[in-house]
Amino acid sequence: MSLRKLWRSAALATVVAFTTMYGLKVSDALTRNSPPYHSTIVPSAAKGEIPPPVFLPVQSKNPKDLAAGKLLVASRELGDPDFAQTVVLLVHDDAKGAVGLILNRRTDVPLSRVLEQLKVAKDRSDPVYLGGPVETPVAFALLRSTAKVEGAQQICDGVYFISSKTVFEKTISDGPNPGAFHVFLGYAGWDNTQLRKEVELGAWFIFPADTQTVFDSDPDSLWRQMIHKTELKLAGILQAPV
Repeated sequence: MSLRKLWRSAALATVVAFTTMYGLKVSDALTRNSPPYHSTIVPSAAKGEIPPPVFLPVQSKNPKDLAAGKLLVASRELGDPDFAQTVVLLVHDDAKGAVGLILNRRTDVPLSRVLEQLKVAKDRSDPVYLGGPVETPVAFALLRSTAKVEGAQQICDGVYFISSKTVFEKTISDGPNPGAFHVFLGYAGWDNTQLRKEVELGAWFIFPADTQTVFDSDPDSLWRQMIHKTELKLAGILQAPV
């Protein structure tokens, strides 16, 4: 069975399982018009000294590494149009299923158009993102904050996931910087075995998430950046003493 068919068969189960996701109902404006090895130079060491190894970044292909706060980078071979060339932040993962937000599908639709019912959003020109193919009329958000955000789920250091309508409205009322506040329509969902099977089949690479990647200023190039990292080899480069 193809990955696309697998996803379709599991989507409903995932929606039912992930009952804590409330979200904010939004205008249908967007849903109507969805748009080898690299060497490392090691500084010369003092005579007789052996410098520590320098390690290059490496991804994981082990399904056991799946968890909230991890990034999924679609492989070059993943042809499903819902997920081809995507980078997904997992915000939930347990025995029932996994849920994530696609980080690099930015649209040209401003928040003011999508959140028409919120007066505080009327002047917001920052674009919304397509978070995934499930529940696209519902909005969720990611907020970058050094302080704890009450009512939001901390995904990784400095990144909070907002799924509560009350917290969503309060956050946007505070006028967050567009570079630290991204709104997503819909989400990506898998049942408890599907995503692990897809990783085993080579559909996804797993990376730890960080604020810089989650809030990358050029999301359109994010997948290319990340897929390049999957081509790096873990290497301990040890310089012999002089």
